[in-house]
Amino acid sequence: MLLRLGLRGTWHKQIRDSTLQLGQTTNRTLLHHVGLNSTNTQTSLSHRLVLRSIRSSARSKNSSRPALQPFEPPSGSVPSGNVFKALVFTGAFSLGSFLGATVLEYENTRNMMLEKARQAKLGWLRKKSNHEDSWENIKRDIRRLWDQLAPGEKVFVPICAFNVLVFGLWRIPSLRGTMMKYFCSNPAARTVCWPMFLSTFSHYSAFHLFANMYVLHSFSNAAILSLGKEQFLAVYLSAGVIASLSSVLYKALTLQAGLSLGASGAIMAVLAYVCAQYPDTQLSILFLPMVTFSAGSAIKVIMGIDLAGCIMGWKFFDHAAHLGGAIFGLFWAFYGMDLWQKRVPFLTMYHDWRKTK
Repeated sequence: MLLRLGLRGTWHKQIRDSTLQLGQTTNRTLLHHVGLNSTNTQTSLSHRLVLRSIRSSARSKNSSRPALQPFEPPSGSVPSGNVFKALVFTGAFSLGSFLGATVLEYENTRNMMLEKARQAKLGWLRKKSNHEDSWENIKRDIRRLWDQLAPGEKVFVPICAFNVLVFGLWRIPSLRGTMMKYFCSNPAARTVCWPMFLSTFSHYSAFHLFANMYVLHSFSNAAILSLGKEQFLAVYLSAGVIASLSSVLYKALTLQAGLSLGASGAIMAVLAYVCAQYPDTQLSILFLPMVTFSAGSAIKVIMGIDLAGCIMGWKFFDHAAHLGGAIFGLFWAFYGMDLWQKRVPFLTMYHDWRKTK
């Protein structure tokens, strides 16, 4: 519309100028007693030439200006191809997480046995040596501090450190585009798979980071004592991706594509697992220690709120991701031990392969 109006204004201006010019030419012709037929012929010819030049000018301007494209507001639909990618990635990543945890468990056990054998063999040399390197003393002190940590804290510290690192990267303006692309899960984006995993370590606000790490620290030790650190890592990482998949499926069904980030989905799996394993444990709310309730009641209320959020379409939290993580945690609490035992054939195969190296 703006392009046509611009051309229309130019058209009227040129016609008005040409009309004035033609009127002046006619007056001069009459004053000089030029014949009427000749004057009319010149006037008609000049008029046609002016109109032809105006039309050619309008065509050239119209062709030189790019056509205005109509604005199409972005829709909330999620491409079906992205949903398929999310499903395949979740299955492959979860399987890889548990296979990797099996290998990690084997290597940790092997290294522990080798270390004990080495200490028993070379311990008498250390007692005879009076001179110790300062770097060795530092490493021994660090190892002593690390050994004093609880099993849950040994897993929590690296996870928390990585979350804090990602939080710091959000503060760098030049990395904002990269963080939005890879550390936010968006089912409508071109990059779908890896953000489903990386977004579980991503927090933009300090309060969000503190709240999630506080809950993880509160429940990780109980979960690790029950699962072991290798199985816990597999459950935690898989739960994060499964929670992202739940969010993708919910957004695809409701046509509400948007960004999601945070470790809440994975932490909900840990919370649900602990509450299912120890339902009679008394819990309390931060800053309200006088209010106590059982773990079994807590997980029911939390999942009920998330279910209501999905039904009502609340958007302040990613309730679908929370609910997906909690369901996976409950599933692993009831069926995880049987599934974990099925790793034995793979463990045997890896052991046979390891002996050849």
